[in-house]
Amino acid sequence: MRITKKGEENLRLYIYISALITLGIVLWILGHILINGIIKVDWKVALEDKAILPSLINTFYIVLLSVLITAPIGIGAAIYLNEYAKEGKFVSLIRYSTQSLAGIPSIIFGLFGMIFFVTNLKLKWSILSGALTLSIMILPIIIRTTEEALKTVPITLKEGSLALGASKIETIYKVILPTALPGIMVSIILSVGRVIGETAAVYLTAGMVPRLASSIFDSGRTLSVHLYILAKEGISFELAYFTASILIIFILIINIISNCLGKIVNKKLKGN
Repeated sequence: MRITKKGEENLRLYIYISALITLGIVLWILGHILINGIIKVDWKVALEDKAILPSLINTFYIVLLSVLITAPIGIGAAIYLNEYAKEGKFVSLIRYSTQSLAGIPSIIFGLFGMIFFVTNLKLKWSILSGALTLSIMILPIIIRTTEEALKTVPITLKEGSLALGASKIETIYKVILPTALPGIMVSIILSVGRVIGETAAVYLTAGMVPRLASSIFDSGRTLSVHLYILAKEGISFELAYFTASILIIFILIINIISNCLGKIVNKKLKGN
């Protein structure tokens, strides 16, 4: 069925309107939080909350540790599925397991982490227990997004590299990964966003103590858990808005840093 010129214009108008509505909703939510959390907040009250800074640092620890654990495994699994694995029952089982893992509620991951990491492995409530639990949660995101990024690499680039005498590993390292790096960085950024915003799985494994974790084996609350406690117990909605604003700014900073690191690594890989 051929689309007429008028139908094309209507479809384009519908796409633009949908994009504007989506953007408007996002800006409205962000604006509402930032206005109440930064402009209207009583800074004297906000600065008296001694749990925000430790929670911010604990969040950074748990994000960094989760990504360091998951990224090599997830990217390696995606490379195997896209470059080495032959379609069959085993590959189908891996993909099905990954999809199933992505659909499990976070509270289930929290209960599993509490039983397995906290109790059975005797890691107790700690940053490490929380990071290991969150690593399992974000693993499907990194695998699926990275695999899709690898699929976008033109086959001619691979064939050209192999034709010039490069090995399979060299082709992956010097051709495929640099080309797919933007998509891989997207997977990491999505994972970071999931880790920062997670609450249920964190307070069941990392704990809710409002203190700075002295090591990865120590417990401590994250910003999302601190926000949850402020809102749930009705301590102060003003502080809850302030914490939410700090959380949003923290996510933006992490995303900017990730993009900058991705560009630096991409230049180095292409230079090699």
